[in-house]
Amino acid sequence: MSTYNIAAPETAVYNHTILAGEGWAHEIKAGQIFRIVDLEGNQAVDTLFYSLADTAERYSAADTITAQRNIYLTAGTVLMSNLRRPMLTILEDNCGRHDTLGGACAQESNQVRYAIEKRHMHACRNSFLLAVRDPKWNIGKRDITANINFFMNVPVTPEGKLTFEDGISDASKFVEMRAEMDVICVISNCPQLNNPCNAYNPTPVQVLIWDAQ
Repeated sequence: MSTYNIAAPETAVYNHTILAGEGWAHEIKAGQIFRIVDLEGNQAVDTLFYSLADTAERYSAADTITAQRNIYLTAGTVLMSNLRRPMLTILEDNCGRHDTLGGACAQESNQVRYAIEKRHMHACRNSFLLAVRDPKWNIGKRDITANINFFMNVPVTPEGKLTFEDGISDASKFVEMRAEMDVICVISNCPQLNNPCNAYNPTPVQVLIWDAQ
């Protein structure tokens, strides 16, 4: 059993609910604690991290997988940048594992995977771009790279294929991490209705930040 001290939500310096399908961007300073809560369960939270000092440095799925020797993220995982520097460390995770291979849904992929008439549906790449539309972020379309899918279940088959399955999370499950550098966190609270990553019913999630302890 974990002995990590979980802080009460009312002590957080920042507390926000991201509605289903919405995007969100916020700075997290080095040493601060960042928690994402799956409020109703089985939600997919597409997430990117960028260095606040230089957004050309960002979360790297390849470097994280290589450093951890594991395709899934959980407590103890260090999220690495494309410069192979630690960005955040996952301190606590009562979901079990999180996907870093499945990527973000897009209008184009919805069309290819499901049907031509699905193209109009909102997708995570849209939410990412809306979240960072303020010029102060200095993040554009070319900067939206391979992301983390917190709470999303993407098993790898023995043949090496990815499958999108019903989630393994539940109401109030959370993942909590410590920032190892000043970062910008960008989230798309996935609006996906076509695969079971959200149980075909996207729901809100909560994000909280505590100052360095």
